Amino acid sequence: MAASTAPHVKRLALELGGNAPFLVFEDADLDVAADALIANKFRGGGQTCVCTNRVYAHAKIIDSFVDRLAQRVGDLTVGDGMDPDTNIGPLINKAGFDKVAQHVADAISQGGKRLVGGDPSPPEHNWGCFYPPTLLVGIKPEMLVCREETFGPVLAVSQFEDTTEVLQSANDTEYGLAAYVFTQDAARAQKCAAALTFGHVGINTGSGPAPEAPFGGMKKSGYGREGGLEGLLEFCEPQTVVVG
Repeated sequence: MAASTAPHVKRLALELGGNAPFLVFEDADLDVAADALIANKFRGGGQTCVCTNRVYAHAKIIDSFVDRLAQRVGDLTVGDGMDPDTNIGPLINKAGFDKVAQHVADAISQGGKRLVGGDPSPPEHNWGCFYPPTLLVGIKPEMLVCREETFGPVLAVSQFEDTTEVLQSANDTEYGLAAYVFTQDAARAQKCAAALTFGHVGINTGSGPAPEAPFGGMKKSGYGREGGLEGLLEFCEPQTVVVG
């Protein structure tokens, strides 16, 4: 798109997806963080641009946090999206389904463990691209679930020890759309927000962008903004008039 518009010097605002990190520190309210993560990750079956892709939990609380996640993920119901009892519907197409399956298989082959989830597409779901909500632990930076945007109902959890370490891990991606930080330490939250190279940062919330605020990405997540005053300015051409 950029190449086709360049000869005409047309301006673009591009939102190109992300690889969102979700940081949970040792002082976080774990129930609040778990509820926020489930709502953020599994809306649309994990197929939105601001969905969490990588979860980093502090070593002191990772076991307790993973227990909370396992219970919540296990309670999700897969099925027809028109059924009011359904939490997770199908993935958008076969290519998306295959990518999710590849990411899970890659993680398991490299030592990751699947705590919740199983073989995709049980017989009753053969008519669609249904992938069961999955929780993976023991995730390493080189796994596909860390390097690429999975875009499906898979939670991949890694452990960290200190703030410097987890900020380096969170920023270790070519994308920079959304990130989330859970801590009760205001100074730490401010430090994380300043250090994270993402266009949208949620502190103790998994909520996405609001219409009144500018939204867009850094790095390969795009450029330009939508929403807020900055979004309106994308459609404006400033003019300076000097009168003598």
